[in-house]
Amino acid sequence: MNKVIKQDENNKDEEFVRTEEQWLKALRQTIERVIPIPYYQEHFHAIGITQVEDIKTIQDFERLPLTTKEDLRKNYPFGLFAEPMDNIVRLHASSGTTGKPTVVGYTRNDIRLWAKIVAKGLERAGVTRKDVVQIAYGYGLFTGGMGLHYGCEELGAVVVPISGGNTARQLMLMRDFGTTVLACTPSYALYLAESLEESGISREELKLKIGVFGAEPWTEGMREQIEARLGIKAFDIYGLSETMGPGVALECPAHRGLHIDDHFYPEVLDPEGKPLPVGEQGELVITSLDKEGFPVLRYRTKDLTTLHYGTCSCGQVGWTMERVSARVDDMLIIRGVNVFPSQVEEAILSLGWFEPHYLLVVYRTGNLDQLEVQVEVNETSFFDEVRELESRQEQLKQRIEEVLGISVRIRLVEPKSIPRSEGKAIRVRDERKLGRG
Repeated sequence: MNKVIKQDENNKDEEFVRTEEQWLKALRQTIERVIPIPYYQEHFHAIGITQVEDIKTIQDFERLPLTTKEDLRKNYPFGLFAEPMDNIVRLHASSGTTGKPTVVGYTRNDIRLWAKIVAKGLERAGVTRKDVVQIAYGYGLFTGGMGLHYGCEELGAVVVPISGGNTARQLMLMRDFGTTVLACTPSYALYLAESLEESGISREELKLKIGVFGAEPWTEGMREQIEARLGIKAFDIYGLSETMGPGVALECPAHRGLHIDDHFYPEVLDPEGKPLPVGEQGELVITSLDKEGFPVLRYRTKDLTTLHYGTCSCGQVGWTMERVSARVDDMLIIRGVNVFPSQVEEAILSLGWFEPHYLLVVYRTGNLDQLEVQVEVNETSFFDEVRELESRQEQLKQRIEEVLGISVRIRLVEPKSIPRSEGKAIRVRDERKLGRG
């Protein structure tokens, strides 16, 4: 992995490409930060690592234990902090819907670094200090809103910190404030587009040109829908609170993957936790570099992607990750087959007669799992003859069954009947525990 270094000694903030030796040096600095933490000490000693000098190669680094969300919960709230609370200036946390939240802390330097990372990614996507950025991600303990907010201010853009929800007001301010950049989840962007068509505000009244969407997996078909309906260029942004927040990676105009910022070291692992070579799909694992308050070592993101290393047509040299195709947590096992909502979404959007709003309902008949896919037909198809709708339903059934390799039931529903989300879309309703059937 020895690559040509591109670094300006007079400008420490300029991007550069690390050699393997430099990556190892940066990783050892993170290890040095976490070694005093009792949790890491215990796990390091278990594999014979007692000091930073024991890590001599990247292969040695790959022996270190993985960190999981459960590890963070076991050390709730501040057990994995590397700085005393006197040096922590902000706390963020996950929603904690499945137990205690995962808590992360930031020093003043961490906040500055985060802002620079986000600003650099946004600039690569074409955002400038002349833009007006409407941030419709949630603010508060969730990192999405604050991360984009500070990055935009670092860049010098005007920020509209509207947060999520209140869609009619979102559209009004989008028009009145001359918003040029929209930042939110892709599913909410689609809902905004749908609401715009019903609002009486024409698309021509808006100055929107760029969308920065993330926080949930989305397909290329979804991108095409959003771009067509809002008249923008849509960019994928990636991040998670455990490693920093939004900005870990962001697309450039080439749309050939998300450029991973140089302050993070990525790996991809197989289901057994072993590193995979570049170009193979697996679970993304991230180590934060240069982070003080809450450095995280080999964090399992549960996101499935593929890593590449090289030069992009935009001129950037380094790691890129393909758009997250699915989350391990989102995977359904139906009759022994792994099923991801994104596979179904891709099949739906490939046919063109349906809206990108769907729900996977899993239930059990006797001892056999069943999958029902509820899909909205578009306004035009809704008024077609029954025979035509039945034909399209059968084609969709065949397409999805080809992709998944299992039989499914298709239920076509009328437009706007599947609940919309102002945050992350809900794609699955698992009724097996409710005893349906």
